[in-house]
Amino acid sequence: MKLHLLGVNGPFPESNGATSGYLLQADSALIQLDLGSGVLSRLTALTAPESVDALFLSHWHFDHAADIPVLMYRLQAMGFGEGGPQLAVYAPVDESSALRKIVASVPCFRLTDIAPGGTVTVGSCNIHVGEARHPVPAVSFRIEEGGKAFGYTGDTNTLPSLAGFFRNVDLLLADGLFPAADWAEGKPHLSAELAASLAVEAGAGALVLTHLNPVYPPEILLQEARQKYPRVLLASAGQVLPV
Repeated sequence: MKLHLLGVNGPFPESNGATSGYLLQADSALIQLDLGSGVLSRLTALTAPESVDALFLSHWHFDHAADIPVLMYRLQAMGFGEGGPQLAVYAPVDESSALRKIVASVPCFRLTDIAPGGTVTVGSCNIHVGEARHPVPAVSFRIEEGGKAFGYTGDTNTLPSLAGFFRNVDLLLADGLFPAADWAEGKPHLSAELAASLAVEAGAGALVLTHLNPVYPPEILLQEARQKYPRVLLASAGQVLPV
């Protein structure tokens, strides 16, 4: 498997950046994880978006799903819906989300609700759905294929179940938005240090810090994470990482 980092910021992009969006290129499938603002054009530079086998959303916040209405226009132009093909979308239930209402009502999408404890099979990939702690319904993902495992926290703060869910993943993509001084128990994200501690506890092969807020100097996040776990990188749009 290969992971293409398309958008790595949150909750808003840096100059010429994009918010959360990642393309997992497996042997048997193309899986898009989140589709935040600015991600669709970067996905289009790699492949026709309608060729993606499935879109998985960690949650419905705009910085993870804002490009979906624009994707709708492309799919409609390509003959999706109304008796044509549909793009499979998997996401947690959030009745407050206006974006979810669009996806549920437009025939170019086929929306399937997911929840922690579930598993979806796409090609030869098994996508396991785990818990996340965020102000809205949210999930994390563990994707396995051919003896390799990739983990994506989505947006989350600390949870006792995370280390077990991500046990021995080869690559962990983790929300590490806050420096330690700005993190608190009630915040909606992990700190870089806590993401590194999660990687240690889970026995992850490597860690990538993502959901980088342009307000915080990324060098601080990297320094704090490396004090806990040396095999850590900062996510950078355009990177392609092996799993």
